[in-house]
Amino acid sequence: MPSPRTRPRPLAAAAALLFALFPAAAGCGQVVHESEQAGAAERITVVDDADREVAIDGPVRRAVVLNSYANEFVQAIGAGDAVVGVDRVSLERLPYLGFTEDEVVSEDLSEINYEAVAELDPDVFIVPRNGAWQEAEKQLEPFGVPVVVATAWDFDVFHETVDLLGQVFGETEGAEEVSGFYDEIFDAVAQRVEGTEPVPVYWETEQPYLTVVPGSGFDRMITAAGGENVFGDVKTGGDEQAETTVDPAEVAQRDPEVIVHEFGPSADPTGPDCFEEVGGDLLDRPGWQDTPAVRDGEVYVSNGWATSGLSKAIGAAYLASWLHPEEFEDVDPEDYLRRWAEDFQGTGFDAGGDYVQKVG
Repeated sequence: MPSPRTRPRPLAAAAALLFALFPAAAGCGQVVHESEQAGAAERITVVDDADREVAIDGPVRRAVVLNSYANEFVQAIGAGDAVVGVDRVSLERLPYLGFTEDEVVSEDLSEINYEAVAELDPDVFIVPRNGAWQEAEKQLEPFGVPVVVATAWDFDVFHETVDLLGQVFGETEGAEEVSGFYDEIFDAVAQRVEGTEPVPVYWETEQPYLTVVPGSGFDRMITAAGGENVFGDVKTGGDEQAETTVDPAEVAQRDPEVIVHEFGPSADPTGPDCFEEVGGDLLDRPGWQDTPAVRDGEVYVSNGWATSGLSKAIGAAYLASWLHPEEFEDVDPEDYLRRWAEDFQGTGFDAGGDYVQKVG
């Protein structure tokens, strides 16, 4: 029986198109192969997201990967069966990958059990740049385990991150397919929103009134989808991903025409009770009844596994279809989510309504 982390290789994706809103960052993902004599390990040197040259004895067959987005990408390129250790968030968010408690080496990105990592004897340890990579480098050096910084949550370095993972795992073809799928979605969105009038959007993440500001991937996604972030004039966010808590009354004053609340990502379908509870809270907030979004029934609740999936490409398709329905009559964002689930994640998919719903 095949490993739950092994996905079928999808049909070749459409030729990758560079999406102009998101220029590539320099450096990250550069790779040099050092061919050695037959039968010996191949030495791979990559430049990671911390702009470090890292040498790896490849091809990688055993890896510890922290961060659920990184584990999604590793699965998507076809290297999921190489993952032998993960963080607890990946265990909880991605049950279809079949991770077990014995494979958890970290409660988060900083509390890492280095003894447990060493016992797994990985060829590489992968962590995002907001994780404890400097400490990991010191702790794992005596065990000969190289540390690669790959930041899969960062919208701005999507292509570089996927390319880097493809080189590390020797899955360059799979990486090209993932990048091609991403570009296919954003190209379809860009073609249809060109020339449209931006629609004011309030996007809320996980906690009430926690919204996104310039510098975040969500803010760029809103722009790409033909929207305008109603808090786009706020210049500083509350954390590394540019989010901040805002005053409830100010949301109403900014007159959003579309409101979206996104749960934290989880591949488990969101139950109807959860949608109903969160949707009811949004509709009942003081002063919000007079906003165009609530008045016109344009309020949505989503599971981040869908709308943050594939570095927010799928979310951009959903949002654009809500903002500009006439331009997207021939596009069903659920088709993209289904392909991501079945073709790239190797898991079943029933209905988009399990992850995204209109409320009210």
